[in-house]
Amino acid sequence: MNTLNRLSQPEIETPQTNALLGIPEYQDRQALNIELNADVFEMLTAPAQVSHLVLLSDRQYVDQERQLITKLCDLYGVTPPHNHTNIFSVDLGVFNLRWERHTEYSIYMVYRNGPFDVPFAQTVISLVPDEWLASLPGELLSATHITLDDRSNAKRSLTELASLFITDTIIGSKVAAGSASVWSDNQIHADGFGRILIHDETLRNRQAGRLVQRLLEIETYRLLAMLPVPMIRQMIPQLAHFDQRLAALTASNENQISIEDEQQLLEGLTKLASEIEQISAQTSHRLNSSRVYYDIVKQRIAELREERIEGLQMLQEFIEQHLSSAMGTCELVHSKLETLSLRVARASALLRTRVDVSMEAQIRDLLKSMDRRAHMQLRLQETVEGLSVVVLSYYLLGIVGYGLKAGKAAGMDVNVDLITGLAIPVVVLGVFFVVRGLRRLVGKTQQHK
Repeated sequence: MNTLNRLSQPEIETPQTNALLGIPEYQDRQALNIELNADVFEMLTAPAQVSHLVLLSDRQYVDQERQLITKLCDLYGVTPPHNHTNIFSVDLGVFNLRWERHTEYSIYMVYRNGPFDVPFAQTVISLVPDEWLASLPGELLSATHITLDDRSNAKRSLTELASLFITDTIIGSKVAAGSASVWSDNQIHADGFGRILIHDETLRNRQAGRLVQRLLEIETYRLLAMLPVPMIRQMIPQLAHFDQRLAALTASNENQISIEDEQQLLEGLTKLASEIEQISAQTSHRLNSSRVYYDIVKQRIAELREERIEGLQMLQEFIEQHLSSAMGTCELVHSKLETLSLRVARASALLRTRVDVSMEAQIRDLLKSMDRRAHMQLRLQETVEGLSVVVLSYYLLGIVGYGLKAGKAAGMDVNVDLITGLAIPVVVLGVFFVVRGLRRLVGKTQQHK
């Protein structure tokens, strides 16, 4: 098979980006077209053997993966991949390799077309250098052997199939409108790989490649869909504890008698809401990804167009029986998180309303108390003002008296007592009007401010 690098081989000529009618071309148009038309499967001819690895790894390891692919190509004397490619397929002579880099995992598919004696006895992965395999970054999620049996061979009996798998619980069906038969046991064997046996009946080359690709995608995506299940099962008791805490906080809301108790209850609800949102943030991405992967699995199974083999469970039935229950648990936890978050938000809103009403009542009482105090202060001020008129009048009359006495001592014929007595109403009224005028002036100044 010729060396292929469908996304970035230098021999792929990039057309001029501004040659069409003088209209500027979108910068990624060519890349998108290449991506859309890139083959997602390999050309296979029965008999053939496939070994498939799926490794979970962060995106940061993509350069290391390209370096390892380059190292393997150099070992077999073939052209290595481009520095920016994410899909690379190459014929290394003794076997073919396909590498795909995805967002959170990488795929390594090793295959060869040619006869074999016994399925799964001598696998194609054994041809890959052990040191190179051991240096691959990431954690192994899925490992699968697929054997494509030639149509010239007789279809294997259930007894022969049982000897190829480790259990008698074999699932199988006719696929691709009866063009092939597929069997598996969905178990991990002693070598760490799962096994799928395909018997070619009327498959074309491209059809065989598509069938293998669909089966491998089902194996990959069903495990990716299952990734959150262990985490979800650990969360179920914690969510039940959250539910109990929320019920206790809601019940205690009826027994709050002071604003301090209500604020303390509000702090408890806020803390619970924070814990729920933290778990939701930690799981939302994984649960959403799981939902997408599950939809892909169902789509790929539908594309198989299965037909029943008498006495065997079909792949669709197996997936619905096992994977759907796990996905139902994930959906249940996701729904429970949303429900808890909504209930806490409602309880917090009700309690905040109650606290606001209580605080408004306290503010109203405080304003009433301040109003009473201001009224009392005004009365006191009026009393003080009245006393101040008397005091000022008294001092002014004293000054008048001293003045008259000084005049009499100087020889003036004045009646000190008489004139002082006559001055009393004049002085008192004068002081009264002056004080009232000053008070009005101060009041107008405060209003303007």
